Amino acid sequence: MKQVAVIGGGAAGMMAAITAAKEGAQVTIYEKNEKLGKKLYITGKGRCNLTNFCEPSDFFPNVVSNPKFLYSAVSSFTSKDTCAFFEDAGLRLKVERGNRVFPQSDKSSDVIKTLEKELKANHVKVCLHREIKDLAELKEDAIIIATGGITYPSTGSTGDGYRFAKEMGHDVREPIQALVPLLAKDDFIGRLEGLSLRNVSAVIKSGKKKYYEGFGEMLFTDRGVSGPLILSASSYVGRKLEEAECILHIDLKPALSEEMLDARILRDFEEQKNKDFRNALGKLLPAKLIPVMVELSGIDPFKKVNTITKKSGSG
Repeated sequence: MKQVAVIGGGAAGMMAAITAAKEGAQVTIYEKNEKLGKKLYITGKGRCNLTNFCEPSDFFPNVVSNPKFLYSAVSSFTSKDTCAFFEDAGLRLKVERGNRVFPQSDKSSDVIKTLEKELKANHVKVCLHREIKDLAELKEDAIIIATGGITYPSTGSTGDGYRFAKEMGHDVREPIQALVPLLAKDDFIGRLEGLSLRNVSAVIKSGKKKYYEGFGEMLFTDRGVSGPLILSASSYVGRKLEEAECILHIDLKPALSEEMLDARILRDFEEQKNKDFRNALGKLLPAKLIPVMVELSGIDPFKKVNTITKKSGSG
């Protein structure tokens, strides 16, 4: 019987171990943490977003870099296969908005219990508190490296897999963060901390080169921007930011053309023509954003709306 070692007891490691065992191998998982699936516990805010119930043809366009690398894997084991695997193992699932798949219980622990049950059923040996520092330690016929990346050190993802790959002669490109907030240099950013924007569009450029364009929700942090829209953008611009400074353009009213927006502002100003400029933007902008926008406009905040012209302020 062929002996297989799996380094890493996360989602990938457990699935690999179960699959190898079903193919007749004698499998051992080596996991340096005190339990299996540590990162799974916090996935999907503790609910564990298992997969996205979509066709492979819908999946690949959303892979930021080198989607061709995943063609074989995704085509061989689709999201439907993933759902079938867990349901056959007794875990009831549900599909939510955006085709996101969760356990019906909304408990990531149930996903881990299901995987552990399958490991036991297929006689997979699990060695916890067992960190592999050198591949030479292992005497099995084959080794599967499933250590994850370097995304969450406290869960065990400390980049061991990159080191193992280098030791085996592979070229490893320096990893870079993705799905993360972006930092901004603007002085006013800290004043907008906590402000959430919905239904806005974002474009990130460097000079005339556009690196990202998207629509959705975002929020301001104490040092930059975050939220679903920005997290997606970070995957596209991460390496670009190493090469050049980029500018984020936010359209607060993407459904309105410049002409429509101009008419909207004129209408608001006509209704509030005797108010100071700083007090006439409440229908157009979130309250927290108004002082910043007034400052950026260069228009005197105490200037009466009925005296504002196209030449007012810095444009």
